[in-house]
Amino acid sequence: MTMHRPGLPGDLPSPEALWARWGLLAVLEASAEDEDLPFVHRTGIWIDGGGLHLDDCGCTWWTLARMGEGRFVLYGEDESSDVKWHKPPIDMLAGAPDWLPFARLRDLIEGYELGCVYWYENGAWSRAPYPEGLDDDGLDCGMSRFVDRGDVLGSIDLGRAGDSGPQDLLGRAERYELTPRQLESVVSGSAYDRGDLPAMLRALRLTGLAGEAAGRDAGSGEGAPEREPDGAVRAPGGSGRS
Repeated sequence: MTMHRPGLPGDLPSPEALWARWGLLAVLEASAEDEDLPFVHRTGIWIDGGGLHLDDCGCTWWTLARMGEGRFVLYGEDESSDVKWHKPPIDMLAGAPDWLPFARLRDLIEGYELGCVYWYENGAWSRAPYPEGLDDDGLDCGMSRFVDRGDVLGSIDLGRAGDSGPQDLLGRAERYELTPRQLESVVSGSAYDRGDLPAMLRALRLTGLAGEAAGRDAGSGEGAPEREPDGAVRAPGGSGRS
């Protein structure tokens, strides 16, 4: 799937598909050691009470959060984004619905830490309008790894696949039918045999990829992260950016 620069709302798949692909990788990367890290030191792909996160400890970080039934918000930045440095300034929240996490987003904007914001409701993705001539907002470099299903499959290295190969595993995740038993089979019969299965099962519950209702609340306000004095956000019982 070709993505535009700057991104267009139509470049993004359904939020359920985006959540499933991102969530599966968060499950496979989960570990108790990472859960205990302060949020500002976390890297990779993970899920917590604030939603799904990506941080490569370099040029890109992103969050996808559920904000209630049929509502999602996607925000973050890649170094390729020209939005935050544009003159005159671009209002990334222009036309945004009132359910967005405005306090958090405005803090990021004021700190020049945000590259773009997309939101989903009424069956469609939207974003603020951009001026003519804007080269990029970072969506392509940030999200193509999840938008392109082939890239997701390429990120799943199971070694000996046990009962499930990458195609089967991703298909089950996208149907929200990834059960704990299947995950246990993946861990015991693959390169993940040294993985942290309890942490992976906790992440699976948060994602809701097993069809559990609990995952539907990740990032929606229940167990909402608490703001720390330094501006970071820590989820109760762990850490995470919302």
